[in-house]
Order: sequence, then C-alpha cells, then structure tokens
Amino acid sequence: MGNITGFKEYPRTAPPKAAPTERLAHYQEFIGLYPEPELHQQAARCMNCGVPFCHSGCPLGNIIPEFNEAVYRQDWREAYDILTATNNFPEFTGRICPAPCESACVLSIHSAPVAIEEIEKHIIEIAFRQGYVQPTALVLKTGKTVAVVGSGPAGLAVAAQLTEAGHSVTVFERDPHPGGLLRYGVPDFKLEKWVIERRIKLLEAAGVTFRCQVEIGRDLSADELRQGFDAVVLAGGASAPRELNLPGRELKGIHYAMEYLTQQNRRVSDTPVDSEHILADGLDVVVIGSGDTGSDCVGTANRQQARSVAQFAMMHQPGEERPAHTPWPLYPTIFRTSSSHEEGCQRYWGVNTKAYLGDSTGSVRALLVSDVTWETDDLGRRVRFEEVPGSDREIPCQLVLLALGFTGPANASLLNQLGVTLDERGNVHAPKPPTTPTGPAYSWPATCAAASRSSSGPSRKAAKRHGRLIYT
Repeated sequence: MGNITGFKEYPRTAPPKAAPTERLAHYQEFIGLYPEPELHQQAARCMNCGVPFCHSGCPLGNIIPEFNEAVYRQDWREAYDILTATNNFPEFTGRICPAPCESACVLSIHSAPVAIEEIEKHIIEIAFRQGYVQPTALVLKTGKTVAVVGSGPAGLAVAAQLTEAGHSVTVFERDPHPGGLLRYGVPDFKLEKWVIERRIKLLEAAGVTFRCQVEIGRDLSADELRQGFDAVVLAGGASAPRELNLPGRELKGIHYAMEYLTQQNRRVSDTPVDSEHILADGLDVVVIGSGDTGSDCVGTANRQQARSVAQFAMMHQPGEERPAHTPWPLYPTIFRTSSSHEEGCQRYWGVNTKAYLGDSTGSVRALLVSDVTWETDDLGRRVRFEEVPGSDREIPCQLVLLALGFTGPANASLLNQLGVTLDERGNVHAPKPPTTPTGPAYSWPATCAAASRSSSGPSRKAAKRHGRLIYT
C-alpha cells in the first residue's frame, strides 16, 4: 500500500455536510466532496491486510484495496479502471449503497473502517471531470437483439454489459423516464436525477435504446416481445409492497411509502402527479418500518414541513456494538442514525401497531399501539415477542406511511404470459448459476439472457491486470 501506517496516522473523517436547518429548505444533495489532502489521507487509511475481507463484503466484488492505493498515488485513471472492472455505476453506489464493504473492513474490527463508499464516489466524479468516462460498445456486433424489461439499476447494468459485449439492446420502461427506483423511489436529496441522466446519455451513446411508457404485458404482449428479440431479460424487480392489513385500513391518509416518495420525486422533476396528492404539510406523520425507505419518508416529510414525524419499529432498539449473531465481517445489526433522522424524528422501538383509528370524515386520526418485549436466543437473535400488558395507547397522526419492504414482482400479467415459474413465496424462481463457469459466458434461451463481460475494453483489461475474471 502507499502508506502502510496510514490507518494509525489518520482518523476516519466524513466529507462536509450541510446543517439540517439548511438542507431542509431544498431537495438537493447536501454531502460535499473531500478536499484533495483529506481524500489522500482517507485512502491512506486502507491497511495492507493479508486478506481483504472488503472484497467479500461488497456484493459486486469491488477490488477495493487496489483502487484505494491508486487514489493514494493520485492515479485517477488507474483508480477508475479498477473500480469499473466490477462496478457499472459507481456514481449510484457511491451515494446510496449501505456499504457492507465497510462493515467487512479489517480495520473495523478495532477502529472506524475506511471510508470506502465516499472514496468510490470521489473516483467516479473525478473520472467524469477528467473525461475518462466514455461510451463503451464493440464496433463488431454479434447481430443478436435483447429486450430488457425494467430500467432500474439491474436493467441498466444488464443493458450496459450486453451492449459492451456487442449485442443490440432495447430497454422497456413503463414510467415516463428510465431509472426505476433510482429515479422514482430514491429522494433527490440522496441522489439528484442529473446523475441518472448523465449515465442514460452515455448508455444511449453506446447504442442502448430506451422505450419509455411501455408496459410489457399490457401495451406490448409477451409474445410480441419474444418474437421481436432473440432474448428477453426480466429486470422488473420486486415492487409489490408489503401490506399491514389492520382494522381501519380503509381510512383515508394511509399510503405505501413508494406512492409517497414517487409523487415527491415527480414534483421535484416537474413531472405531473397523476393521482391524489399525498403531502405531509402541517400533519402528524407516522412511518411504519425502520429501513432505508422509512428513513427516506422521514426526510421527505420534514422537507414538506410536517408538524411532527415519528417512525415505528417492532424490534427493540439495537445496541451500539456488534451483537453475537452478526460478528465481523457480517453487516451488523446495530443502532444507526441516518441523515434524515438527524433532521428531526421521534423513533419508537418495540412498538406493535394494532389498528388504524379514524375520525368522523373517514380519515385516519391516530394509531392504536402497544409495547412489546422480545425473547432472544443465545446469540441475541429475536425469536418471539409478547405484548406488554396495559401498554395500549393512541399515537395521533393524520398521515401513515407503510415502509415495510416488498413481497415480490408486481407485474403478474407479464410473468403469466411468459410462463415464468414462481417459487413458494411468489418470486421468480431463478436457479443459481454454477460457481465455476464450465460453458460459454452467455447463452440464448427463449426468455432470458445472461450478461457477460466483453473480451476487450478497459473493464476486462483492469480485471485481468488484477488477476480476476469477472462474471456477471
């Protein structure tokens, strides 16, 4: 490594961030970039560890110590080549990834981990400024055509990979613009949409065709799709929201989180909202669900000037230290405070919602809740809960947002038309590929396609240089 004692010399620091009172006045990103000397120091904190567990912590298998060393040496072209050997869109992951690589960082055993996610964002933004990021597509085409259904991060990555391999790719999106949840789910204060537009333009320049406001299964049948393309990739994601069907669910003012977040993203981008407006202005808001989507609802409600914002979690409040059931290098179950929580939120832990309570107009006015206690096993994992006797009470609210995750794909019509097999939970049954590829890098079955890295270009060269073959 560039500085083998850097982790001893420099503490972990965060880039500059606007104060809550300032950022609540707008929907733009509010986290800045490191000054050059500080970026150099943060990269120097990467240890010369024998086994870099950050590789396994990263779902993409990013080659993290190597790009940290390149950043330390200020070799931005090298850092960019290494990063993009495994990551199609560092500008997205560098902003919204939960960074399990940092939880797996060897340094995090006894200290604060390397600021991997922030360094990743800096590499790609510097690469854009330096002009390294250019459309990549083979001049020699394979003659194969592929339809990609869904333009979220998975669909965009598939389109990028198959185009780079020489195939002609068309991406179908039911919404007015491509991006999926990146555009319509993630708030602008975490990911401004010009970042998506910048990447879409690069994909179009590489040859990807986007057909928006086309819903496969309705506007275009599955048979028409299969007849028009050599292969079809299904990248629609799991967009069916999990329900909380309690007494009073029919009351006005109870909405899924994505309904709420999508509307606000449309407003910010001056796209018409074609359904009843959901706004938190002057209301008491309760968000049920303690994940990232719930946090996004908190930040959005505060920007809409809600009177109060509360967030419910049925589990007990996690501790500050790693519990036994998520030891290093696993992503730990610990107490986390997001930037949205910093902006104002009453967080309730160990709360069970029992009913929605309404007023005379048929609108929600409160939630009936009770406290719960959890029984845990020897490792601290939750096993079962019990209500605390006599703890029933009402929490006033006029807007309830359900942020309880997703249960599976929403476009059942398309899946039925394609004859796709579902598993016992209603998700698409997708067999795992073999650990060691034994045949061609990709094949052409009737309804799906596997993406492969191209045999040339900077991504493949970088992978070879670091002794890795990357299969996607």
